[in-house]
Amino acid sequence: MKLDYVRLLGANELIRKISDTTYWLCITRTVQESKLFPVPSYMLLSYLNAFYRWPELLRKVERVISAEECGDRAREASLKLNTVNAAWCLPAFYLLGRELLMALGLLRNDDAAEDVAYVMDFTRRFNLAYHRGDAHLTNKDFGDRSQLLPERTLQVFEADLFEVQPGDRLHTAATQLTSQLAQYSFLAHCECRIGIHNSGPYRFGDGRELLVRDWFDLAEGDYPWLDGIATGLPHNNLSIPVVLCGTHFHLVDDWGSFECEPAYSADNVVAVGLYTSDALTEGYQPVAMEDRDTLAATMERYRDIVKQATADLWKRIAGWSRDQMMDGGALVYSTVVKDFAHLAGIYDPAEWMCIDERAARFKPMLNDEYGRDALGELVGLLSVPTQQVNEYSMARTSNAAHHMMSALPYSVLAGGGFAPGAGPLQPGSSSLPPKTGAYTTSRGRLELAEYNRLAADFRPRAQAPEFRYLDDEWVKSHWRTPQADALYRLSQEHSRSLRGQGAGLRRADLARLKKP
Repeated sequence: MKLDYVRLLGANELIRKISDTTYWLCITRTVQESKLFPVPSYMLLSYLNAFYRWPELLRKVERVISAEECGDRAREASLKLNTVNAAWCLPAFYLLGRELLMALGLLRNDDAAEDVAYVMDFTRRFNLAYHRGDAHLTNKDFGDRSQLLPERTLQVFEADLFEVQPGDRLHTAATQLTSQLAQYSFLAHCECRIGIHNSGPYRFGDGRELLVRDWFDLAEGDYPWLDGIATGLPHNNLSIPVVLCGTHFHLVDDWGSFECEPAYSADNVVAVGLYTSDALTEGYQPVAMEDRDTLAATMERYRDIVKQATADLWKRIAGWSRDQMMDGGALVYSTVVKDFAHLAGIYDPAEWMCIDERAARFKPMLNDEYGRDALGELVGLLSVPTQQVNEYSMARTSNAAHHMMSALPYSVLAGGGFAPGAGPLQPGSSSLPPKTGAYTTSRGRLELAEYNRLAADFRPRAQAPEFRYLDDEWVKSHWRTPQADALYRLSQEHSRSLRGQGAGLRRADLARLKKP
């Protein structure tokens, strides 16, 4: 990507936005720590891995599928390319790796300028397409809201979700499954929250609001440590839309965390459903949504599978060395955007599931004490010399003269001796056992070559040229057209209540059409 003034202006604007947002997230959220995993140390290692590998991996993806098309795909369903992983982690982890190298005196602020500008440009294009419905770049820009879904998807949710009451079988099953998924996902992701996502809220009337809750990488798939774990679970990703009554979600931030008033309580959940999606699905695919008894029984069965998987995974991880825990955590963090490669049909574990030899050089110094203190300085205290700016500056949240992430100097436009990027991919390694199991997908358990082939050939029908640019603004004045009907029928194809209804429905119509 050719460097010019406009691109650098845009890159620096996004760097500052991510820097300000990340600082606010860090000081207003709980500390990331674990009694088992060396979390601060593996976070630092992951940032370095991201800096060295992501620019080339993203360029490889874009030879097949653009960042904005990835955003369009991610907006239509719950993929791991979401608010947390792609919209925030992508720029933040990469920039923190750059900042750490600068703090160590191994990188100047003009080095890797072309890489930095490219990663910021990729991020911007993905985010704008992903957030197309609310037309913001981040959740923070939208007052910490995450309203991604089009009307046609939300209508299906409202019509098909099952009403529940505290104490009934389905309410109990959904509550227990949600709790078990959270515990298991946290462990499967080396005791971090990257496998959990929340988006919304959406107004459902009568004091009701919808929150879409997602869990990713649950079964055999990309992570080698899940081979043989949760093999009875037929889905790698699960989404549970929940409707709460008398609860207002006033914050759904760029980490997928939420705050509401009153506090989230299962007793306020009045409707639930269950869906799956991945790189091979036409949006959200209902799971056991034929009737409430079938859904309750399925949720109970999944709860038991996930409960056993949690116990099995604890036993496996208990035998890991510290080096394996470091690699596992760093790989979870530095593969948050691996699903770009899945969308492109080019996923290669040799490229993603390894620690770059340039990042691995730093392992000897990343002991627990250094990891704790260095991470604290980098994202909390902002005391690293490279983070300081002139004494007249006042940062957005702290009012101090520092920024978490350094901008690019515009002097790079005049040339000079800076290195344009980190260079081609270098060899990598991992202390963990290699991947041997299959990949759990919406089309069954597949070998990687077949998964890549299917993904490379697949494009959702809603992303076909005749539909891709038909958003809710277009629908407002074209809802009577055959094209609008055809688009809505795509989302309704697997709906229990709305199949074949097409466009033109209002919320008042859904109660009449809703099937028990």
